[in-house]
Amino acid sequence: MTLTQEGRHLVNDNPEIVLHAAHSSDLPDVHCMGLYAVLGVHDFITILEAPDNEAAARFSLELGVKVGVEIQTVPAIPVSRLDHKIEWPPSSQGMPSPSESDEGET
Repeated sequence: MTLTQEGRHLVNDNPEIVLHAAHSSDLPDVHCMGLYAVLGVHDFITILEAPDNEAAARFSLELGVKVGVEIQTVPAIPVSRLDHKIEWPPSSQGMPSPSESDEGET
């Protein structure tokens, strides 16, 4: 979330407005699991649990209106739910070894 000019004024007047707005949603199936202030392009990150992207979008719209923020929604799933196992570090299978890549060079 990135504060708009209006949002910056609201937060200046009431530093807890974002926290209160995130936890006072009227959407019973959407739960704010965490709210973090961050440095960089965004001012806050909200982690929420929602049944679908539409519910998350409704939450974002509601929060944006209450607090004066621009929202970027990034759906996420736990890595453990991926269909294939992720090997770390990645294997070099299919990639030439350093000695093979030097062949043919003079």
